[in-house]
Amino acid sequence: MVYTSDYPILHVTVDIVVLTIRDDELCALAIRRGEPPYQGQWALPGGFVEIDEDLETAARRELREETSVNPGSVRLEQLATYGAPGRDPRHRTVSVAWLAVLPHPGEARAGTDAAHAAWQPADRLLDEGRLAFDHQQILTDGVERARAKLEYTNIATAFLDREFTIAELRAVYEVVWGHPLDAGNFHRKVTRTEGFVEPTGRRQSVGRGRPAELFTAGTEESLHPPLTRRSLEG
Repeated sequence: MVYTSDYPILHVTVDIVVLTIRDDELCALAIRRGEPPYQGQWALPGGFVEIDEDLETAARRELREETSVNPGSVRLEQLATYGAPGRDPRHRTVSVAWLAVLPHPGEARAGTDAAHAAWQPADRLLDEGRLAFDHQQILTDGVERARAKLEYTNIATAFLDREFTIAELRAVYEVVWGHPLDAGNFHRKVTRTEGFVEPTGRRQSVGRGRPAELFTAGTEESLHPPLTRRSLEG
């Protein structure tokens, strides 16, 4: 199909900040580019939107191609749009970025134009500052969005299996925020927040202590009142 226009051609892509927790670190999926531009550099997974494709469909397709998980079960939300001139040296490109959170994903799998894919500590990627395109800014925004949403949504449960202990939930907050929290205060705040978590009636044995109560995500996505960092530290 041939298109003609009085306006310059504008390309649309999707880029995805995929976050998970591995070995007690907040990690992001990174792709080592196998083709120019930025050949050999790390980048976020993503690609061009096909002409007959919805934006979220494109993001889930790219996620499927770059990871070993079923994208239909992934918590995915639109992050922001990036369109600075020159962000892609090949042509004028606007990218719609997405944030995905995964619980215990398998090993990363490189897509068709990638030489390698790996889960990398997010702080390391941000500190090194060597991501291709403007992916440094996109990753920064994605991590900050996740940190902020811990306060007012149930996004923390997306890092966990369907059933979890309060200690495991607290560990998510500690890893993403980067500092420890008081266990007793956290337990009280979380279990008293309506609709955040629900007890399953089952327990899980951990070590020699009393079996820990198992919970599942509640019905409320928004938390009222918010679980602010200050309230959880006190």
